[in-house]
Amino acid sequence: MANTNRITQLFNIKYPLIQAGMIWASGWKLASAVSNAGGLGIIGSGSMYPDILREHIQKCKKATDKSFAVNVPMLYPEIDKIMEIIVEEGVKIVFTSAGNPKTWTRHLQEHGIKVVHVVSSVKFAIKSEEAGVDAVVAEGFEAGGHNGRDETTTFTLIPMVKEKISIPLIAAGGIATGKGMLAAMVLGADAVQIGSRFVATPEASSHPNFKEMVVNAKEGDTVLTLKELAPVRLLKNKFYEDVQELYTKSPGKQELIELLGRARAKKGMFEGDLEEGELEIGQISGLIHEIKPAADIVREIISEFDSAKKEAAQL
Repeated sequence: MANTNRITQLFNIKYPLIQAGMIWASGWKLASAVSNAGGLGIIGSGSMYPDILREHIQKCKKATDKSFAVNVPMLYPEIDKIMEIIVEEGVKIVFTSAGNPKTWTRHLQEHGIKVVHVVSSVKFAIKSEEAGVDAVVAEGFEAGGHNGRDETTTFTLIPMVKEKISIPLIAAGGIATGKGMLAAMVLGADAVQIGSRFVATPEASSHPNFKEMVVNAKEGDTVLTLKELAPVRLLKNKFYEDVQELYTKSPGKQELIELLGRARAKKGMFEGDLEEGELEIGQISGLIHEIKPAADIVREIISEFDSAKKEAAQL
């Protein structure tokens, strides 16, 4: 795979493959491993206090001399502090999500930082381009974690976004293989962002119990729920059944908030409580069968991408 692509040039990376900044999974170990393997590793700040984020950025800088990024969900309560740390630590690439791209894009770019915004619709992709971002991630609803309300699949979203924007486009949601990567790029993406596959790695900071559950997941084991709060794709477990049970009573928003409570994602993904925790993972988990090092995953994806490209040429 040649290094002549809008995304590889923008981020100065070898492969147009980005590891998603997932809460409770994407610390400095995973980000540096993916970056060292030729992709773009991302530290997920969504589950970190500001001082913890600073520590992860500093450790990542020691562990790799390659490009890496920080993902910032803009719902964050201490967003000003987070952005201050990102600038102070000299982070070069920021992926923003869950908020208005206009809020921080210019500020970050004035400090020489490339800004990418994550969207789940054509409308927000256009808004992001208007806000001046350097690239967008268009994420289909197959993705794990927080998601679009419209349930637009990656296969339909990518070409629709491609038709409307001119800046680089990164595809996300339901991609875990080289063949999936090729399909996304044929549909118009310049690169792919992969989340779920990198949860099942020794470097992911998520709990071993959660990793095992991801590896054992089958087709149909995840579902998009809690749309009234913020749509989230979860593995089915006792907590999910409790949510379903509450839905039979036509609950108000407040009742859902009370059931969700605080720190439920941490309980599941980080502390390993598979019953009461919120277990966020993508539909593609049905295709993930083993835990293996992040560098091996990057190599396998790129190798499969190259051979799939040759096979496709024969069609």
